[in-house]
Amino acid sequence: MTILTSLRAVSYLAPNCFGLYQAITAYLGRVLQVEIQLYQGECDPLQDPLLFQDKIDLAFICGLPLIRYSQEVIDQLQTLVAPVMQASRYGNSPIYYADVIVKADSNIKKFADLSGKTFCYNDPGSNSGYNLLRHWLSQEKYPQNFFGKTIESGFHQRSIRWVVEGLADCAAIDSVVLEQELRDIPELSQHLRVLEVIGPSPMPPLVVAQRLSIPLIQQMLISLLQPDAELQGVMEQFGIRRFAAVKLENYRVLNQIYCERSFVSLSS
Repeated sequence: MTILTSLRAVSYLAPNCFGLYQAITAYLGRVLQVEIQLYQGECDPLQDPLLFQDKIDLAFICGLPLIRYSQEVIDQLQTLVAPVMQASRYGNSPIYYADVIVKADSNIKKFADLSGKTFCYNDPGSNSGYNLLRHWLSQEKYPQNFFGKTIESGFHQRSIRWVVEGLADCAAIDSVVLEQELRDIPELSQHLRVLEVIGPSPMPPLVVAQRLSIPLIQQMLISLLQPDAELQGVMEQFGIRRFAAVKLENYRVLNQIYCERSFVSLSS
């Protein structure tokens, strides 16, 4: 029997929560008595050769690329848990929102005022930063080419900066990422405001490779549902109430939104 001595973990999520993912993997390492090496993903998970080669054991990943990947590579990844945030708007459920932000001193008062303005997004594969807003614009009957210009920032934190600096008029930001950024840099709250809230969507999960043994995966799940005091302390710092078990099926709605053919074009 092969004795497991190490695991490889990756985060494809915003780097401002990397400290949380370090705490989670360190906790699992203590419980399982194995070394877990965690690194920040440098590319889209749908373009990561290590993932396609099944060389990643654990991954913190957004729900949309997860469900898209799982349709392409079947029976490789299994969902474990997703965070449940403390703030009341999350209703003690593993959900999050897309917060549409503008500069605090902007004369933009309602969403319709963004017509012809510049929208920035983290990447076109993002649920909260791009696809959810496209779907919402369609549902709300906004016209084609609603924005005058769209620009890609690469990640949520840069989108926030671009709005604050006036390089873009608005951005759709993962609410959890935005809240953490405001905890890290409180003065940001003076420079931006939330114009619209879209969602909710199922929270990005922690997933595990199915090739690992069933008892090991079950031990991970049980441990995360009953975190020790050390991990609970870090969860508190990141505004997390608890972890909830989630299923892959919970994320299929995101792919339905992504594949929606009635999307509006954001700009010409």
